[in-house]
Amino acid sequence: MLKQQRFFLALIALLVVGALIVVTPFGKQFGLGKIDLGLDLQGGSQLTLQVSPTEDVKEINENVMDAVQSVVSNRLNPDGVSEIVVQKVGNQQILVQLPGVSDPKDAEELLSKVAKLDFRRPNNTIVAQVNVRRQEFQKLLQKLAETQKSGDQAAIAKVQTEIEQKQQQVLDLQNQFYQKTDLTGENLNDAGYSVSQRDPNKWDVTLRFDVEGGKKFAQLTKSLAGTQQPLGIFLDDQVVSEATVSEQFKQNGITGGAAVITGNFALEEAQQLANQLKGGSLPVPVSVEEIRTVGASLGQDSIRRSVYAGVGGLILVLAFMVYWYRLPGVIADVALCVYGLLTFACYVLFGVTLTLPGIAGFILSIGMAVDANILIFERTREELRAGKTLYRSIESGFYRAFSSILDSNVTTLIACGVLYWLGSGLVRGFAITLGIGVAISMFTAITCSRTLMFTAISVPSLRKIELFDSKKAKVVS
Repeated sequence: MLKQQRFFLALIALLVVGALIVVTPFGKQFGLGKIDLGLDLQGGSQLTLQVSPTEDVKEINENVMDAVQSVVSNRLNPDGVSEIVVQKVGNQQILVQLPGVSDPKDAEELLSKVAKLDFRRPNNTIVAQVNVRRQEFQKLLQKLAETQKSGDQAAIAKVQTEIEQKQQQVLDLQNQFYQKTDLTGENLNDAGYSVSQRDPNKWDVTLRFDVEGGKKFAQLTKSLAGTQQPLGIFLDDQVVSEATVSEQFKQNGITGGAAVITGNFALEEAQQLANQLKGGSLPVPVSVEEIRTVGASLGQDSIRRSVYAGVGGLILVLAFMVYWYRLPGVIADVALCVYGLLTFACYVLFGVTLTLPGIAGFILSIGMAVDANILIFERTREELRAGKTLYRSIESGFYRAFSSILDSNVTTLIACGVLYWLGSGLVRGFAITLGIGVAISMFTAITCSRTLMFTAISVPSLRKIELFDSKKAKVVS
């Protein structure tokens, strides 16, 4: 038991030190130590997007607008932790608010692309025609060289005209070089980026297909293996990467459902393309109708008032716990401070953007985090008043309260999982922050409070019943 207590004390100390490093200026050396503020606290940019119909989608209805809203939200906020607001305005417009973004050009570029991904193979008929035209083009070049020797300017001009015409024919055919396949971005499960194996200064975009897409990709690469014909990867009808498939894949193709776009991208380009593909393709084009720079509506004064309110509320909670539960209340206060520190550190690590409601939610979660401790301490008091020893009462209090604490926290975590899976934007961000708070609250209540309680009663001067329950005062030897 003593070894277990020492282990958990060391773990708690390690977590506290790590959290302090993250939230203090030391963390800035590693790109940490900073939480972004929302649009209401620090200002930012606001974009109005105009949704336009196409030949395929002639009417912009509610379903189309919902799809556009979802894609825009997923592109700008793939993890759901940034307080980016994406909402419909009228029948054909989307409003986007970007906290802390003074130059929205990157977001404008990211949103203006439809990001329709598809894989194409060479059209054999066109390939044959291109080869014929290229041969004819080479013959004309030879003819031009011979004509120039004669010095006949009229003949030279005639051959040059023929060369230009042939060159245009080759270019026209090359535009039809690829033909579409049934493998598109609709078969994409995930997209990411990694350092290029060819050049450590460049980045590749990684793709992960669903089961059906994996089968299609294997079949497509099998048909091209060993032919030296390129596989074209297109985004919005523009080729972004071409690759040949080696003969070793001739039997089964490239299996596993993964692919890599080797476009010699810079890091920002790879991140942007991955976010576009991960967010999905827009069903219709959008254009930026209006861009505004928004000032902070609440600002530093509201942040200061929120901090005052939070500190005041925290002091009242800490004082109440000490007054009502005595020594266990002091331990709960220590656990509560550890909870607040770890939660804040996780917000920094996950890049959570705080708005004023977010700050209020964080303050409220601190007050709610003592619920588990209250359950434990009340059970401990019941055991003491039933005549059990101090050690057995504390042990039984934790044991009896554990099932209630576990049930309530697990059901909340399940709800967070459902919200993150089905939600988007602010809903996913709320699910992440709530899940973080619930998980840390459970850890501090069960592990931190328990360890500190048993450590406290190992000190003889603290093994007094009046320090745990004033109604039952006697010293436990």
